[in-house]
Amino acid sequence: MGELVVVRHGQTEWSASGQHTGLTDLPLLPHGEDDGRRLRPVLGQREITHAFVSPLVRARHTAELAGLFEGGIDAQLEPDLVEVDYGGWEGLTTPEISERVGRSWSLWHDGTVPGETPGETLAQVAERVDRVLEKARPLLADGDVALVAHGHVLRVLAARWIGFGPEQGALLPLATGRYGTLGFDHEWQALTGWNTGCP
Repeated sequence: MGELVVVRHGQTEWSASGQHTGLTDLPLLPHGEDDGRRLRPVLGQREITHAFVSPLVRARHTAELAGLFEGGIDAQLEPDLVEVDYGGWEGLTTPEISERVGRSWSLWHDGTVPGETPGETLAQVAERVDRVLEKARPLLADGDVALVAHGHVLRVLAARWIGFGPEQGALLPLATGRYGTLGFDHEWQALTGWNTGCP
């Protein structure tokens, strides 16, 4: 039985500055491209047979640099892996949002507000990632499945894999250019590795 290899895209201008980047389609910084290249030999050591990739350019480019559209891997773009729609908090940092609401703000406790886009609840994100997991789970019989996407959506996905509510993604930070593995401990779905960097 294979594992899910969850990969957060490389660094962008907004991830470097701490700005919430939901549906804004930013490119990778040169350092972010290096993140993708560093992933290539690490992921190349695994038996990845399938990959699902967020269609946003920062995730697509990371997957390309990591070699996930090569070597016979069945790779496809997966709209359900786009980042959380932050609505009115798009482009703002946590301190900026906290100043606007007049108290300490957290996505995990306070959610989003409408803006140029409607915003999204954690329950809605959980519905999306549950669909991804439903697609990916049977493919693990053939080998590993890579999921290349974004920080918050992957944290919700990991929480759902191990049977937690989406808000428990708060406990699973995932830095840019890092990856984790979701697998099994006997018959139990388990977190087998997390927030691992590449040399």
